[in-house]
Amino acid sequence: MKPIVLIPARMASTRLPGKPLADIAGVPMIVRVWQQAVAAGIGPVVVAAAEREIAAAIEAAGGVAVLTPANLPSGSDRIFAALERVDPNGAHDAVVNLQGDLPALDPAYVRVVAETLTASAADMATLVSDIRDPVDSDNPNVPKAVVTWSGSLGRALYFTRARAPYGNGPLLVHVGIYAYTRAALTRFVALPPSPLEQREKLEQLRALEAGMRIAVARVDSEPLAVDTPADLEKARQLLGKKTSS
Repeated sequence: MKPIVLIPARMASTRLPGKPLADIAGVPMIVRVWQQAVAAGIGPVVVAAAEREIAAAIEAAGGVAVLTPANLPSGSDRIFAALERVDPNGAHDAVVNLQGDLPALDPAYVRVVAETLTASAADMATLVSDIRDPVDSDNPNVPKAVVTWSGSLGRALYFTRARAPYGNGPLLVHVGIYAYTRAALTRFVALPPSPLEQREKLEQLRALEAGMRIAVARVDSEPLAVDTPADLEKARQLLGKKTSS
């Protein structure tokens, strides 16, 4: 497969307005995410920006960004719009959707999700990690993945904000990085929101309800996602230490 990495970004955020341009040790967050994606070395990296100021920040850092309509309903719709702009002839048959709020992401995770898609016969691929903090087991803001495994390769059975599966044993947090075949992404964005997606507020359930197969790989830890001012302060402390060391 020949992948392209697309990073959706928009300034409107309920809990942290202006999040993509939040300063982290002297670098806008979206630029840090772009840098990590470039370091993965799997293909071109493009930021799908809802606003001109996001695109300007990426271009100032030497990257590529495309403007997408600000009112698109989801990140998946945003990356599809960008894909149609930057690759209208279909040179790339795999698409990695990387969230723009993972400034400390290990570039290896980008490689792993792309490799998982290639190694499987799935429509999509994503990542999970073991939940280590017991508090997260019942936290609805920590989506859980229910996965069946065949060796190191898994297949997603369900995603939920509830504690699942029932009983003793490890629980898995869903790491929201995706790889799609181009055909799967095209199909996915054309589907209407599904009943379970609307109930759980988890977009990936739309794919499962439509009969799409999602391959899963396990990674060592969940990357820090910046959703709140407290998360931003954690990222500043973490990356500030790395910059000064």
